[in-house]
Amino acid sequence: MGERSSAKARLIDVELDETVGRAPPDVEHERAVAIFDLVEENTFHPVGDQAGGPYRLKISLIDSRLALSVTREGGDPVVTHMLSLTPFRRIVKDYFLVCESYYQAIRSATPSQIEAIDMGRRGLHNEGSQTLMDRLNGKIEVDFNTARRLFTLICVLHWRR
Repeated sequence: MGERSSAKARLIDVELDETVGRAPPDVEHERAVAIFDLVEENTFHPVGDQAGGPYRLKISLIDSRLALSVTREGGDPVVTHMLSLTPFRRIVKDYFLVCESYYQAIRSATPSQIEAIDMGRRGLHNEGSQTLMDRLNGKIEVDFNTARRLFTLICVLHWRR
């Protein structure tokens, strides 16, 4: 993408709908950090949208499905995509197990053990990001780093559950 088009193929705002619900303060903080990181650096373009962005994204949960509602900067609707959360359940579950092991290891494990666990954590995060890219294929174009940040938000959504 050229410089002008890449500036338009991006998110300028991400909102979690009230359907996502409230979470404990530490989880709310993680959500805020994930959203900040996503807005700060991303590549995001709904397939077939000729007018271009920048875009706003509203994330909702509807019937246990992830709703991604995309609008233009001024609020005009672009598209809404519904994604099943089922393909992410195993990855998120495994990711949380590895994260728990990581937090326990920080207290007592050797640096090499911590590094090995962290490599596993990153691998699962990459797997989740690739799954998200696959699920968005033909719907929304994102780069891998944007998919990683969106997957982080999906994980944060599960923390309250």
